[in-house]
Amino acid sequence: MNPDRHARTMLPIPDVQAPGLTTFDAKDPATAYPPITPLLPPNGAPNVLIVLLDDVGFGASSAFGGPCNTPNAERLAAGGLKYNRFHTTALCAPTRQAMLTGRNHHSVGMGSITETATSAPGNSSLRPNTKAPLALTLKLNGYSTAQFGKCHEVPVWQSSPMGPFDAWPSGGGGFETFYGFIGGENNQYEPALYDGTTPVEPPATAEEGYHLTEDLADRAVSWIRTQKALMPEKPFFVYFAPGATHAPHHVPKEWADKYKGQFADGWDAQREKTFARQKELGVIPPETELTPRHDVIPAWDDMPDELKPVLERQMEVYAGFLEHTDHHVGRVLDAIEDLGVLENTLIYYIVGDNGASAEGTLNGAFNEMANFNGMAALETPEFLASKLNELGSPSSYNHYAVGWAWAMNAPFQWTKQVASHWGGTRNGTIVHWPAGIAEKGGLRSQFSHVIDVAPTILEAAGLPQPTMVNGVQQAPIEGTSMLYTFEQPDAQERHDLQYFEMFGNRGVYFQGMSAVTKHRTPWQMVGGTVPALDDDVWELYDGTSDYSQARDLAAENPEKLHELQRLWLIEAVKYNVLPIDDRTGERLNPELAGRPTLIHGDSQLLFGGMGRLSESSVVSIKNKSFSVTAEIDVPAKGAEGVIIAQGGRFGGWSLYFTGGKAKFVYNVLGIHSFATTADAVITPGKHQVRMEFAYDGGGLAKGGGVTLFYDGNAVGTGRVEATQPMVFSADETTDVGFESGTSVSPDYTLGSSRFTGKIQWVQIDTGKDDHDHLIDDDERLRIAMARQ
Repeated sequence: MNPDRHARTMLPIPDVQAPGLTTFDAKDPATAYPPITPLLPPNGAPNVLIVLLDDVGFGASSAFGGPCNTPNAERLAAGGLKYNRFHTTALCAPTRQAMLTGRNHHSVGMGSITETATSAPGNSSLRPNTKAPLALTLKLNGYSTAQFGKCHEVPVWQSSPMGPFDAWPSGGGGFETFYGFIGGENNQYEPALYDGTTPVEPPATAEEGYHLTEDLADRAVSWIRTQKALMPEKPFFVYFAPGATHAPHHVPKEWADKYKGQFADGWDAQREKTFARQKELGVIPPETELTPRHDVIPAWDDMPDELKPVLERQMEVYAGFLEHTDHHVGRVLDAIEDLGVLENTLIYYIVGDNGASAEGTLNGAFNEMANFNGMAALETPEFLASKLNELGSPSSYNHYAVGWAWAMNAPFQWTKQVASHWGGTRNGTIVHWPAGIAEKGGLRSQFSHVIDVAPTILEAAGLPQPTMVNGVQQAPIEGTSMLYTFEQPDAQERHDLQYFEMFGNRGVYFQGMSAVTKHRTPWQMVGGTVPALDDDVWELYDGTSDYSQARDLAAENPEKLHELQRLWLIEAVKYNVLPIDDRTGERLNPELAGRPTLIHGDSQLLFGGMGRLSESSVVSIKNKSFSVTAEIDVPAKGAEGVIIAQGGRFGGWSLYFTGGKAKFVYNVLGIHSFATTADAVITPGKHQVRMEFAYDGGGLAKGGGVTLFYDGNAVGTGRVEATQPMVFSADETTDVGFESGTSVSPDYTLGSSRFTGKIQWVQIDTGKDDHDHLIDDDERLRIAMARQ
């Protein structure tokens, strides 16, 4: 074997030319230079594939005893290893940043999701440049790198089309190729996609059979084949993160129908079935106890009978969604196998970036945005029953009930967001690498954490942790390589200390024992009473004999509890967890949270053709009066199409022309729609078109009056009875002159939304009263200059 000639601790590897004879004439026989060779990692370095699913509990996948069929996960497990004590952070963006860097989530600024970032170092959403991501390290060592799917690590103020793109996968993230979406979730039928940093539209429509997971698998398969066709000597690093099975639970009907009738017994019975299956498979110890249901989670028998068919369908849709996702993961695996490189491909199949999600309310949701806006009461049992057959379809933005999330985390307590208990953080994980793992179908029970993935891959590739990247000295990786477990099933665990924290839910694991305290309940997003941090009740569990955290030992061993509480505090100080931040609504306000914002003041000027503007990139018009003024050129054939639209089918507003008349529609959660149409057709030529909304006041989510103007003259009035107070959408954007994604109004489609004339500019104003209902050039200039 040739020795590695590169000094790989400094990245990029310095280019050093060896001194020697330089001839005058290239034809001189003494002229000799070594051939140019591409940079490669050390001999034998494997290809790497990380598959990271979204919002899948430990007890969901059939590979770990759950009711959702995942044959490809089972196939990998049969040829590799299952890890039944692998942990995440309890939330998506923190888990992803931790995995991609090998550092604890607060260490890399991702104490929670990017949308709730603060100015505190542990919650800023900014990854320090002293903690370079794994993909960059691999790329600078000669790997080909690509990511497909979800990226939720971009700070919200950097997510506009102007970047900066340092935190984007193909910007500073180390991935040479990125195809996917930026944010926490996306519509599976009509997603907001990026190719690198360029917005792109899906290659087909939902009516044509489009689904995001299939598209991502197509892209991954194509890239892997191309990479091996053109650079067979280079290993690849592929990160496949489909965004499934995060809400909305979107899946073709035939996949959900596979599970017809399988969940009629409800979530209490399902946990019992899963628990029995887990013991049968041996993925939990035989002495494990099934933890009881907490009182805040309703019993299945206590749910209204008229709602139960809807609840059943929610779970059928979710199960079909997970099986559908696993199917497309299988297509990526098949491509690798067909290329003959599966033998030396190290695969991590991490079945969930946190526990199952309980963010869908006690009844579930047809549109999960209702709960995020504190308006879940709009979705009455009667309304949900009327939408039963639409669940999982393009007309839905659905989520299942809390009880199903709890069932999918069997045998553990609690759910996603609850970092204190294993229901939030323990995720079934499979590792497959025939060239590096001799045992097939093995089980490993050493404690491990998502920060262990990066050091494992580096050790498997024979690469050192870099001490310098792009001229910046690097902090040590905080994870522990799992490579020692590959050939030593009974080896003493090396990762024996780990803290957990999310929104005040916190815990610590140390040498088999865990001390934990649950502080917040995930589905109580608005209102509710949260105790003082010092009043939280801590629990103590012995993991050596109590796999599921079923027996609280706090009362009988207070000394050990106090020891671990102190240890949690020490770890919290070490990794920037403090100050603990359990705020919710306040953190959504950039000024209160202390994070930058693109939008300042109470006005914003936009121009025709601007699009894919995230909600944080546009001045907020919620819970206040506002106006929208556009200067347009109307062609001789008349005005049709969108002037400006924010949001989409599941909530938002749009000012557009239909039949030559201006129309304003405010869509509340896809449940109520309020329209105001002008009395007159607009004439060809240059005009100012204006919509004024006069908010009723008196609290959040109130209605108001609407007036439409052409050139300062009122041409129509109407009323909006209610508004959305917090957020329009998690994935839809604002567009000027067209609408991307789903449409706010059924009057137009994505294809017909483009405005037929020209839009010179659009101005949004809040808290102003222009009595002449016009904006002159001087006023517009002042607005533009005030924002410099």
